[in-house]
Amino acid sequence: MHRLSLTSAVVCILAIAALPVDSAESDKPYLSVEQLRAKYADPAGQIAKVGGVEVYYKDEGQGEAILMVHGSQSTLRTWDKVAPPLAKRYRVIRFDIPPQGLSGTVTNEAAARMQVTDIAEGLLEQLGVKQVTYVGVSSGGTLGVFLAAKRPDLVKRLILSNTPAATVTTDHMKLTPEFEAAQQEAKEKGFQSQHFWNVFLDYFAGDPRRLDQNIREQYYDVNRRAPEPHYLQFVARVADQEKALDAMSRVTAPTLLIWGGRDALLVPASMHTLAGYLQQAQVSTIIMPDVGHYPPLETPERFAQLVAAYIEAATPLQ
Repeated sequence: MHRLSLTSAVVCILAIAALPVDSAESDKPYLSVEQLRAKYADPAGQIAKVGGVEVYYKDEGQGEAILMVHGSQSTLRTWDKVAPPLAKRYRVIRFDIPPQGLSGTVTNEAAARMQVTDIAEGLLEQLGVKQVTYVGVSSGGTLGVFLAAKRPDLVKRLILSNTPAATVTTDHMKLTPEFEAAQQEAKEKGFQSQHFWNVFLDYFAGDPRRLDQNIREQYYDVNRRAPEPHYLQFVARVADQEKALDAMSRVTAPTLLIWGGRDALLVPASMHTLAGYLQQAQVSTIIMPDVGHYPPLETPERFAQLVAAYIEAATPLQ
């Protein structure tokens, strides 16, 4: 039986952890942060300085606050079709985890002192937010576990979607020939092409037809951002298995697990494993049987409805 640690599970979702290091950087179609901002920033987006790092974020709507956090190799656009309906009733805050998306580079100094929850805590403090419902997908959910354990005063509720927990088995994973070929091509070229990301998203989706060309182009673009020296360092901190398990055991916030039942890596059994580690939390679970690893991308309207319903259901009657 093949098993992956939490760190390896996250890196597996990263698709290819180690590309050839001897290939020339100049022949890669990289995009700078400025180029990405020119293409994807919009009037609702803002930039805050948190711990010396530029953080691109959106703050929309009024009412009870929701913080939505994306997973690895993604951006706040994960929530583009989830946030608007929720912003009609709630205050919805989302950001690009540095150094991803439109957020700035993490300097050596910032990387040395930065802890897993610093960006989320610092941004919320600047925005004057005292309490949130935290919503995270994939490794963005793991970050939420750390935040809920450290700041029970800040995290009122926790909603985690297809979030890795500790060790998972990979015996069930069957890569398609197309995915294997795309991985091999990326290793040989030292770069992940638009075709690679199309195949990647097809593999992890419950129904690839739900992921339109805009989503696919965004994934390609944000993942051809010029290499950031501290990116994997941050991933490793979020995926520190010993610390993550300790954090899970200390979470007391009511927690909802929303799971895509067709996730190629984190099958529904992984959801039950995660629930078992959340020993002190009141855990509710929902499986979306036709969805893959990214429920907010595949079925955003349904996902938003589940979030709103849980917030209302988890609010005690006065």
